[in-house]
Amino acid sequence: MTTPLSTEFCIVRHGETTWNAERRLQGHRNIPLNDLGERQAVAAGRYLAGQHAECPFTRLVSSDLERAARTADLIAAALPGLAPTRQTALRERCYGGFEGLTYEEAQAAYPEAYEAFARRIPAVPMPAGGESLNAFHARVVACLETLAAAHPGERLILVSHGGVLDILNRFARGLALSAPRDFLIPNAGINWLVRRDGQWAIGPWAQTAHLAEVSLDELPG
Repeated sequence: MTTPLSTEFCIVRHGETTWNAERRLQGHRNIPLNDLGERQAVAAGRYLAGQHAECPFTRLVSSDLERAARTADLIAAALPGLAPTRQTALRERCYGGFEGLTYEEAQAAYPEAYEAFARRIPAVPMPAGGESLNAFHARVVACLETLAAAHPGERLILVSHGGVLDILNRFARGLALSAPRDFLIPNAGINWLVRRDGQWAIGPWAQTAHLAEVSLDELPG
């Protein structure tokens, strides 16, 4: 439950795409949900409808990229009166020259950049105009803080991407951007954050009981 001094976020990763299943880096590419992804989004909507009945959500905000926007639209269909809005700051990290490539293809095409990517070196940008982890972190955290400040005491749903969820988990826990990931980010998984008295805390993370099938857990989506 929220209080006047707290803002609660339910953050949903978009449903699966064909590129997720192929482990192909999507970044800012507009890739649609596949059939499984559509079913995952509907299942997430059913679960969140139950949460909404217990304690209503006040906002539904999604990335404007197609896979997240479609997931948000399917969730909204289960939550009458809660129309989604789009927020470009909730986009996935821009992977530049890596976009459209599998991990193996990216490593072969850009060996030095891939090494920096694999080692999670925060200041090194992705090739061909992609974002660094530092720039991506600044964008995502600024969006979250702005939403929290604008909606105190409210309960929001955000629909976004694997990389965004990686940033938010690390931000709330104070985990370094360069540290290995020690948490899951499944497609259509449900994740909770709360800002209370100016402090961030993580609630239940990577919830998947609402999904009929296991989601693919690959990070850059």
